[in-house]
Amino acid sequence: MDNLWLQKIAQNPGHSAWYVERFRNLAREGADLAGEARLVDTMVPRGARILDAGCGTGRVGAHLAAAGHDVTGVDLDPHLIAAAQQDHPGPRWLQGDLAELDLPDRFDVIICAGNVMTFVAPDTRVEILRRLRAHLADGARLTIGFGAGRGYDFADFLTDAATAGLEPDLLLSTWDLRPFTEGADFLVALLRPRP
Repeated sequence: MDNLWLQKIAQNPGHSAWYVERFRNLAREGADLAGEARLVDTMVPRGARILDAGCGTGRVGAHLAAAGHDVTGVDLDPHLIAAAQQDHPGPRWLQGDLAELDLPDRFDVIICAGNVMTFVAPDTRVEILRRLRAHLADGARLTIGFGAGRGYDFADFLTDAATAGLEPDLLLSTWDLRPFTEGADFLVALLRPRP
């Protein structure tokens, strides 16, 4: 099966433009678009190197950059990267496939929010997790969040993470620190490399 985001674009060439406008409208309306960034900000000291993996329009990375961090964002969709560059100058925004991620940098934390892992091609999930793990600095953690009912069971994700050499440090059911419970409809996984 192919990347689900690319499938959406193939079915509707205006999908990316719609997505950009959706988040611009939410920002104009005062919606809280920084919950993921607030959590990540608590995990690292000021000036940390942060990778926003699957950064989309840059909403998470922009908030982290404004908080004083050195942010790099990567997304597959060039339309979303262009919007991030236009709306949020400052961070380094790169177009690229997470399944082929190969940056010279190592990061103090990697954030992968916005259901990104449910959009990638299923046969690339473990490879993406391996590549993200390879980009972690010593003592760093990978933070991934996505919702239930999107074709990627939480148990399967945790198995894939283990296959990629990662283990849970903390599992939550929301970005505002509610504990993960059986039957939760969202997972926020803070993962660390297995020793």
